[in-house]
Amino acid sequence: MLLTAIALGAVVGMTLGLTGAGGGVLAVPALMLALGYSLADARPIALIAIGLAALLGCLDGLRRGIVRYRAAFWIAAAGIVCAPVGSALIQVLPARWSGLLFSLLMLCLAARTWRGARQAETGHAAGGCRIDPLTGRFRWTRHCASRLAAVGGAAGLLTGMFGVGGGFVIVPGLRRISDAGVHASVATSLMVIALVSGFSAATMLLGSVAVGATGWLFVVAALCGMLAGRVWQPHVPARPLQRVFAGVMGVSAVVLGVNVLAH
Repeated sequence: MLLTAIALGAVVGMTLGLTGAGGGVLAVPALMLALGYSLADARPIALIAIGLAALLGCLDGLRRGIVRYRAAFWIAAAGIVCAPVGSALIQVLPARWSGLLFSLLMLCLAARTWRGARQAETGHAAGGCRIDPLTGRFRWTRHCASRLAAVGGAAGLLTGMFGVGGGFVIVPGLRRISDAGVHASVATSLMVIALVSGFSAATMLLGSVAVGATGWLFVVAALCGMLAGRVWQPHVPARPLQRVFAGVMGVSAVVLGVNVLAH
């Protein structure tokens, strides 16, 4: 059990370090399917692991000067406002329905990731937030601010509901509405995830949520995986990585859905 927790945590952290997204989506089913946690018990462990791992990745991005930190704070503010709404929504759903809903979310994300893998290399057309070539910063307009806030709100809602980091919303959102490069989008996403997940995890821990020794091993392994992922990220082709990630997420979604229905 302990070795399984370490291995799964390392994979989750590495995924987050490589892609800036998806770590939380894989963390929750890993905890549920391999370690026997319920969705309610898996959420805080996943949030702690993802939040701390994202913080490490964010510090690396800040060191390299590629984090759009003003945008990150703005997106995170919207996410922090919406995260409690997600937590309230998931608590009124029966456990079986919440598990099936999460499985469906994973399937949709897997399909979208598979279709959008080509865009990981070609990029998106900027739509609303453009970088000023003189300052190297976003030109802040009302349209830009509102679109960034919408991305943060969606990520925060899903973070509160399922204990995911929301990077699968933030990275493609930034790529779609801005001309930030893929590495800057990933690093900015990690900063947002660290802020929103950290807030949500702290709220849960203040509510006397227990993590346990196995959970903390998972967290530590995720931190180590994040460090490895950030080292390898510049050298890993984006398109094959996203294809593999989409496949793993799709299979995990099916297995999780079947497991929920069986119980």
